[in-house]
Amino acid sequence: MSKPLVGLYPGTFDPVTNGHVDIISRAAALVDRLVIGVAVNQDKGPLFSLQERVEMVEAECRRIPGANILVQPFDTLLMKFAESVGAQIIVRGLRAVADFEYEFAMVGMNQKLNPSVETVFLMADPTHQAIASRLVKEIARLNGEVAHFVPKDVEARLKAKFGVS
Repeated sequence: MSKPLVGLYPGTFDPVTNGHVDIISRAAALVDRLVIGVAVNQDKGPLFSLQERVEMVEAECRRIPGANILVQPFDTLLMKFAESVGAQIIVRGLRAVADFEYEFAMVGMNQKLNPSVETVFLMADPTHQAIASRLVKEIARLNGEVAHFVPKDVEARLKAKFGVS
């Protein structure tokens, strides 16, 4: 009997977007178990607390039928976290060339740290290619419409966070 294939999809998810949900659902179909690693990442100055981000991701993952998904926060080197959850692959989403350049550098570093963990890229669905959490937060802060970019519950949390209607 072969070892179950465990994938790890890491990110800050501040907030989780429709693009993230798309990658999560597609990645979950490719592995036996998908771990969503929610990074503490204080360097990015997240809008939402770690607990809020974990809750939002968990809520969206519950809507994916039949998926074996675990949402877990982490505050360590990605490869150490991957090892701790038994991940054989790291899943990354790509939207544009700029993403590729950053991810290309990360893969090289991660391969040096642990060559047994492979990185797999999923191209963003064309309807989600322009979505970036940073831009969604800016639109919401300025009382713009974000319903096309984030799940309904996340939209409500953004409005509450910025005190807009």
